[in-house]
Amino acid sequence: MTTNSTATDRGRAVDELRRSRAYLAEAQKLSHTGSFGWTISEEEIFWSEETFRIFEYDLAVKPTVSLILQRTHPDDRDFVQKTIDLASSGRTTFDVEHRLLMPDGTVKYVHVVANAVQDGRGDLEYIGAVTDITKTRHAELQLRQSEQSLRLTLEVLPGLVWTMLPNGTVDFCNEQILSYCGKTLDQLQDLTCVWHPDEIEEKVGQLRRFLASGTPNEDEFRLLRHDGIYRWHQCRVRPLRDEAGEIIRWYGLLWDIDERKQAEEERGKAFDEVRKLRDQLYQENLVLKEEVDQASMFEEIVGCSDALRQVLVQVTKVAPTDSTVLITGETGTGKELIARAIHNRSRRSDRPFLRVNCAAIPQSLIASELFGHEKGAFTGATQRRLGRFELANGGTILLDEVGDLPPETQVALLRVLQEREIERVGGSQLIPVDVRVLAATNRNVSALIEAGSFRQDLFYRLNVFPIHVPSLRERVDDIPLLVEYLIERYAKNAGKEIKSISRKTMDLFQSYDWPGNIRELQNVIERAVVLSNDNTFRVDERWLRRFDSVNSPFDQSGRRLETQHQLARVAPQKGIGRIDAHRQKELIETALAKSGGRVAGVHGAAAILGIPRQTLDSKIVSLGIVKDRFKSS
Repeated sequence: MTTNSTATDRGRAVDELRRSRAYLAEAQKLSHTGSFGWTISEEEIFWSEETFRIFEYDLAVKPTVSLILQRTHPDDRDFVQKTIDLASSGRTTFDVEHRLLMPDGTVKYVHVVANAVQDGRGDLEYIGAVTDITKTRHAELQLRQSEQSLRLTLEVLPGLVWTMLPNGTVDFCNEQILSYCGKTLDQLQDLTCVWHPDEIEEKVGQLRRFLASGTPNEDEFRLLRHDGIYRWHQCRVRPLRDEAGEIIRWYGLLWDIDERKQAEEERGKAFDEVRKLRDQLYQENLVLKEEVDQASMFEEIVGCSDALRQVLVQVTKVAPTDSTVLITGETGTGKELIARAIHNRSRRSDRPFLRVNCAAIPQSLIASELFGHEKGAFTGATQRRLGRFELANGGTILLDEVGDLPPETQVALLRVLQEREIERVGGSQLIPVDVRVLAATNRNVSALIEAGSFRQDLFYRLNVFPIHVPSLRERVDDIPLLVEYLIERYAKNAGKEIKSISRKTMDLFQSYDWPGNIRELQNVIERAVVLSNDNTFRVDERWLRRFDSVNSPFDQSGRRLETQHQLARVAPQKGIGRIDAHRQKELIETALAKSGGRVAGVHGAAAILGIPRQTLDSKIVSLGIVKDRFKSS
C-alpha cells in the first residue's frame, strides 16, 4: 500500500516537472530567450530548446565552445573568445552582446548574461540566458539612421532650426543658427542672451506657458545677430508626441522678417503722412471755400445781376440750416441748380441728393416712388422696394413740381415733414427718416390752394424759407455771361472753336423776352453752335420768332386770345374752382387753343392756367370740353 502510494506521488511529481518544463520552454520561445548551463571542469554545456533554435543547431548536436565560436560573427570572435577565457579562469559574471552569422548569411544579435555558481561537488558552473535581440537592434539602427537623416536635413535647411526637450533644454541647433548668432549650443541654453532686452520678460513668460500647456506657438521677436544687430524673426514651434501623447521634443523654426517689418513700418508712416495731408487739404479747402468769390460757389449758376445776387445771399444763409425751402420761379430758371447749391453748402453735402419730378410720375405710382412699397402691396409688387425718402436718408430730397402732387400723397408728405417718418405702401410700420426737404414749383401755389388742389397746411410746412428765382428777362445783365459760358461748353462738346460773338446776336438775345428762360437760351445756343461754320457765333433771328410763336396772342383762326399773364391774373386770383361754369369753360378753352390742345407740359393748358393737370383733366370732363378740336392738324 505504501509502495503504491509512493509510486503515485513520484509519478505526479514527474508529470508536474514535465509540465513545468513545457511551460518554461514555451515562455522561452515567446520571449526569444534560451537558457544554458556550463560546467567548467567537465567542459559540459547544456542548452534549452530555444537556445538551439537561436543558434540554429539540431537538438541532437552536443553544444561545445567550438560550436559557439563557429556561429559567432568573425568580427566578434576575438571578443567572445576573451570572454570565454575570462570565465574559464575564475568566478565572474558576464553580460555581453555579440553577433551570430547564420549558415544562410543572415546576422543575428544576441544578448548573453550569466552568473557563476558552485554545484554540489564545489565545481564552478555558469547558469545563464541568451536572448535574440535582432529585431530590437534593427529597430534601433533604423531609428539612428532616421535621426541622422533628420539632423542632416536640419543642417542643410536655409532656416534657423532648433529642438528642445520637454524641460526646456535646447538639445540641438543647426549650423545656420549657431553661425547667425555666433553662439555655441551650450551658450544658447540661456535664450535670453539672444533676445532683445525689451522683450525678455514677455518671451520668458511665453516660453513657460507653451511648455506647460503643450500647445503649438507662433510669434515674432527680435533676435541678436553675431554683429550685434537685432533683426525681426518669425518663430514657429511645434511639439512631437509619442504614442501615449506625451511630448518628447519640441521643434522650432526661425526665419528673418526684418525687411517685411521695415516695409510695414514705412507703410504705416506713409499712411500717417497721407492722413495728415488729407486733413491739411481738408482744412485748406474749407478756408478756400470761404475765400472763393460767391458767384463761383454755386456750380453752374452764372451771373452777377442784383436779382441773382439776392438769391445767392438767401442760399448762403439757409444752406447751413436744415430748414425746408420752397423754390419758386418760371420754368427753365434753374430752380434745380439752386436746390443743388443749397445741398452742396449744407452739412449734408457728403450724403445723397435725390430729385423727384412729381409731375412726371403717374398718380397711382407717386406714393410708391416717394415712400416705397412692401411685397404684394399691389399687382406687380413682387418684392420690397425702398422709396426716395429712404434712399435719401441723411441727405436732401428735391420735390420738383410739388404742385402736381395728388391730395392723398400730400397728406403723407405732411406727416414726413411733421413727424420725420414714413410708411411704405402696403406696410404698417413707421420708418424714421432724416431727410432735408426742398420743394420747387413753377405754379402759383396760392391759386392752387384757392382751387382746392393743394393743402394749405402743407404749403405752410414747405414755405418755411421761400426763394424766388428770377426769370431771365429780369436778369438781362447776366445774358452776356451766360452766353459766353454756354458757347464755351457746347463748342467744347462739339469739338469747335468759337472766338467771337456777333454784336447783332448779342443785341437780339438781350432784347428777346425768353419765355423759356435759361433752358430756352441753352437750346438756341446749342443749335447755333452745331450749325456754325466759322469762329463767329451768330443766331438766325427767325429762330427766336419761331419760339415766340408759342406765345402768339392769336389762334390758328386769327382770333385774339388772352395772354398767359392775363389768364394767370384771372384764374389764380379767384381760383378757377370758384368761377362760374361758363367762365371756367371759356378760360379752359382759351388755354387749350393757346396750347394747341395740350394739357400737360411747359406750354400746356394746365401751366397757362396755373393749376395741376389732374385738376384740369377733371374740369375738361365735367364741363364737356372736347380738347381734340384744339389740336394742331
